[in-house]
Amino acid sequence: MERLPGGLVAVEVPIPNNPLRYTLTYLIPGDSGLVVVDPGWDSDAGWNALVNGLASAGATAADVTGIVLTHVHPDHHGLSGRLRDASGAWIAMHPAERASMLRDRETAPSRALGDWMRSLRVPDFEIKSLMGTFGAAVDAHFAPLADATVLLEDGDLVPLEGRRLQAVWTPGHTPGHLCLLEPDAQVLLTGDHVLPRISPNIGLQLTGGDPLTDYLASLAKVAAYDDCEALPGHERRFRGIAARCAELDAHHRDRCDEIVAVTERLGSPDIWQLASALTWSRPWEQIGPMKVGAIAETAAHVELLVREGRLSWTGDGTALTAGAGSVLSGSH
Repeated sequence: MERLPGGLVAVEVPIPNNPLRYTLTYLIPGDSGLVVVDPGWDSDAGWNALVNGLASAGATAADVTGIVLTHVHPDHHGLSGRLRDASGAWIAMHPAERASMLRDRETAPSRALGDWMRSLRVPDFEIKSLMGTFGAAVDAHFAPLADATVLLEDGDLVPLEGRRLQAVWTPGHTPGHLCLLEPDAQVLLTGDHVLPRISPNIGLQLTGGDPLTDYLASLAKVAAYDDCEALPGHERRFRGIAARCAELDAHHRDRCDEIVAVTERLGSPDIWQLASALTWSRPWEQIGPMKVGAIAETAAHVELLVREGRLSWTGDGTALTAGAGSVLSGSH
């Protein structure tokens, strides 16, 4: 637990068996009660960490009047239902985030994920291996996520008396990702939008869209808050938001250049072949289950490059070629 400017408190809520180790959950007190931002992964260890963090801040679950989600990934949203049941708190998120969450409920998440990987030409034996690693866990942790009772549009104030806490819509990592600005304390809660060391996964969603274009625009938007200290969802708080946004922007543009170069070298690769030939933080054979994120991120970059005309799909929509060409909407 760490006390922060403006009376905010950060609590490390553990993520079991994950190299990120923990989610940074933020407690924001108002005149009566407090708001919890991103309660964390649903586990007994996580719940105990959250309860102990509240106690260190002089509060209990009964004092929580609201829960705000930067986004609905289970390492942020997992404990929301348990905390709501213990406190009666409302749950707030962006409308686009709620819409994506409700769409995900229409099909079992593991089945939707398998179908999506097949559409990107991932070999069946790889899909079987990846789904065998965490398919059941996907269903367990995504299906039961709690629904919103408050929707926050861009610029809306969180309903917390005695506190100015403003929603800043930053789509990219997810469609309805929110940052939260507390201008009096000069802090910006950045969720997974801007992290101090790692690059957040920007992957093509199961429902399509152009998440990388959204993300780059959101980086430019958030860079305007450079006078604030960043309070991210993982790692550590930091200063220099504009510089970090510029680094992340450059990283993705360099990746786009690499994808074009690799496509030229391979000839006509599909997404799977392209992803396996790119540079990653470790050899492709050692990435393991994170291949799912790597495939999604490769597809997001390809989507942007096709829209820009730097890549195109072959006539049957199964392979890529470098250079301008027809864009086959929905073929990928």
